Amino acid sequence: MTVSDPRAFLLDLFHAALAAADPAPRLKAHLPPRPKGRTIVVGAGKAAAVMAAAVEAAWDGPLSGLVICPYGHGAPTERIEIAEAGHPVPDIAGFKAATRMLALLENLTEDDLVLALISGGGSALMSLPAPGLSLDDKRLVNQGLLLSGAPISEMNCLRKHLSAVKGGRLALAAWPAPIHALIVSDVPGDDPSSIASGPTVADRSTSKEALEIVRRYKLEIPFAVVQFLKRQSEETPKPGDPRLSRSTLSIIARPAESLMAAAEAARKAGVTPVLLGDAIEGEAREVARAMAGMALSAARLGMPANPPCVLLSGGECTVTVRSRGQGGPNGEFALALALALEGRNNISAIACDTDGIDGMSGGAGAIILPDSLARARAKNIDPRAILAHNDSSGLFGPLEDLIITGPTRTNVNDFRAVFIPEAAQ
Repeated sequence: MTVSDPRAFLLDLFHAALAAADPAPRLKAHLPPRPKGRTIVVGAGKAAAVMAAAVEAAWDGPLSGLVICPYGHGAPTERIEIAEAGHPVPDIAGFKAATRMLALLENLTEDDLVLALISGGGSALMSLPAPGLSLDDKRLVNQGLLLSGAPISEMNCLRKHLSAVKGGRLALAAWPAPIHALIVSDVPGDDPSSIASGPTVADRSTSKEALEIVRRYKLEIPFAVVQFLKRQSEETPKPGDPRLSRSTLSIIARPAESLMAAAEAARKAGVTPVLLGDAIEGEAREVARAMAGMALSAARLGMPANPPCVLLSGGECTVTVRSRGQGGPNGEFALALALALEGRNNISAIACDTDGIDGMSGGAGAIILPDSLARARAKNIDPRAILAHNDSSGLFGPLEDLIITGPTRTNVNDFRAVFIPEAAQ
């Protein structure tokens, strides 16, 4: 079977990945039994509103609560309040919503139940600083992290040590009530302590490690934050803390499942999928160069697979921001990949964030075709200058190769597919 339309093929793979990441049809199977007492629903993230609506539809009994999602990510609910707030930079709406959320967990008993709906983005949305810190302190830290190029694991290490809810502290607030987290994973390896900065699980990282991240990336942060991190008494709860003994979780959607769904769609189209894993991280343009090498190897040597084949990967690329262009990690990856390939072997690719929002690009990501750079240059667009200014939308927008989905209300991190056609020349 020959793929006649690479653009349509790549979009089909992305849509298959998104369908596999929809938490709503998977949530009911992971709900715990109804408690003797009250059921309180809390949580935050890009999928929080959709998950709340699914809980309402599936839950047999009374419930109430509040979850926080980014602006524009809401869903209709009747019993669970949906609060919208700023992401990726925390704002006052998130601060107020997180304060009210924490108040819902006061005076619970062992007979009550807390359902925590957690997904990517929750870290910025639950913007409740630890005592002694201000919202402005956290906002400045977050802005510095977003520009630093630090991987998400290091970002979350710092965030959870400055929070009243992250790093297991949400579960402490619910104690002695049991708390069950329903999680949509957006991190490599599905580590619950990293997803939304792990609000219901123990934290193995330390304040000392958080301070080292500040130094490593030369973050310009408030003096109050540095002093706070130096006080070892402000540590997050660690493994073995008895107050976490009633905290359980279920991961209901994960990046690997989306990659497997895309692989199955590729097989149905007669294309061999090569699964490279869901934990590929690094600077977007460096990852792109490595991926270009693999694609050219497949085209010329049949390694790691004979064409037609598609290289599928997930994870989270980062960008060290050098300019103020309108772009994002996936757009930057796609542009760097196009430059590394220069149209050779008719290779095409798609790179998108499954939440539908790729940085400041205005889209989910971008698609490249063998003629992408030629079309850009015909419009007097210099691809290398665009890359130097972190302005991938300045190229893919005019080419109409931005992928626009709007908020998908889920998030299993980046999705990348590089298609090497049969008999490439």
